[in-house]
Amino acid sequence: MPTFRQASVTGVIDDRPGFVRVQLDDGTRAFALTQLTGPVGPGDEVVVNTTAVDLALGSGGWHIVHWNLTRGPWSEPGAGHLMKLRYTSLQVDTGAGEEEGAVPRSLDGCPVVVAGVHSQLPVVAAAIGALRPGTRTAYVMTDGAALPLAMSDQVIALREAGLLCGTVSAGHAFGGDIEALNVPSALSLARHRLEAEVIIVAMGPGIAGTASELGFTGLEAAPALDAAAWLGGRPICCLRCSDGDPRARHRGISHHSRTVLDAVRSEVDVAVPPGVDPAADRHRWHVIRPGDVGALLADAGLDVATMGRGPDEDPLYFAAAAASGHLAVRLLPGGLDPVAAPGPVSS
Repeated sequence: MPTFRQASVTGVIDDRPGFVRVQLDDGTRAFALTQLTGPVGPGDEVVVNTTAVDLALGSGGWHIVHWNLTRGPWSEPGAGHLMKLRYTSLQVDTGAGEEEGAVPRSLDGCPVVVAGVHSQLPVVAAAIGALRPGTRTAYVMTDGAALPLAMSDQVIALREAGLLCGTVSAGHAFGGDIEALNVPSALSLARHRLEAEVIIVAMGPGIAGTASELGFTGLEAAPALDAAAWLGGRPICCLRCSDGDPRARHRGISHHSRTVLDAVRSEVDVAVPPGVDPAADRHRWHVIRPGDVGALLADAGLDVATMGRGPDEDPLYFAAAAASGHLAVRLLPGGLDPVAAPGPVSS
């Protein structure tokens, strides 16, 4: 059950549209989703949800502001009549892109990279941008982890680096440039409203999982891949791989990715770095050498880690994600520009 308590805000640590981090009077920290709570600042008395910190979960030591007692009643008109976080006390009238006109039932062959972990997003986007500068890459954020897009430091960094043309938040995720009610609609909106040439699908920060075969939120990648195929896109499964994770089930090709590839009903493309054996199954496997991923991220001004590990500590994780970006560019009309490619690519 959730745990709440009252606290006073003593200072603002940092803020951006829709999101603010604050210091509390007892020395703890909290963040507020200002699209749901309204403004939060020094001197405010707030109610904070402390559940994740109390359970020592991977929340980074942050409480979450549930309500601002000082500001009292607050109202801000939404973009439409469709709701997200429906039937909770924080339901919000985000509206949806589907309200604004037809949503075509075709992706016109657009490559769709589907990742199971949020930290794969910046690696895939950076690889696409390095290989084919100016590519219109859109991000579809699912609701498998964090629901507010404003929480993602990586999305902010990618926008600043010019590596994303826009964002779509699908399902109960919210805060994208366009809101969508489901992943298939989000894919079409990214393709036709944002004019994306490549689409990356991934949940927000905070994947949840267990040691069981089916108990992980990243399994949502299977229906997302199927949706891309159904709509006439080119689905690419971004493998979760590791040579730095202490858990045996994630080393090499993670059991998460193996389960997704077994669950997906469509035939999809899969990029794999050299040294990892492609599976002998029904999917289309491509062995791709992604080059120096650490240098790639540094050149883009991106600081990316998975479970605290960077490219030096878990090179296979980063190589697999970058390989998916390479493959997306290869599947675009015209394929790779050999002058722009930083290293050999084979399949």
